[in-house]
Amino acid sequence: MKEIEIQALLADYIRHCYPDVIFHSDFGSGIKLSMGQAIRQKRLNGGRRSWPDIFIAEPRTIEVNGDKYHMAGLFLELKKDGVRIFKKDGKLVSDAHIREQFDMLEELRVRGYMAEFACGLAEATRIVNLYLGEPKEQEVEF
Repeated sequence: MKEIEIQALLADYIRHCYPDVIFHSDFGSGIKLSMGQAIRQKRLNGGRRSWPDIFIAEPRTIEVNGDKYHMAGLFLELKKDGVRIFKKDGKLVSDAHIREQFDMLEELRVRGYMAEFACGLAEATRIVNLYLGEPKEQEVEF
């Protein structure tokens, strides 16, 4: 499944399972742009190419291993299944684009957001559920 397909299905999932949640999906991240469009897109995104694919504008306090974290919102950088972000030794892969995205996610974390890579739809929905809480009703399987 392509990243753009994962992005569309995740947007459908959020709309269905969390209908009151405000979110934004960066449509421009997965399409081919002309040179002029790419320049405009970069300018409108603060000069950065590495803006994450999905933003959920819901502040939350989440607990992980007994520690509480106050988050201003959730950013997800979507990847298709099987994309490796880290090597077996735990170090970041050498791909320049993934490194740039990793740096952006780190900057967002410092500013109080939960910001994660999600490889595949299953991982993306798991992170959304962790952040927003399990959906009350899940009639549609994605």
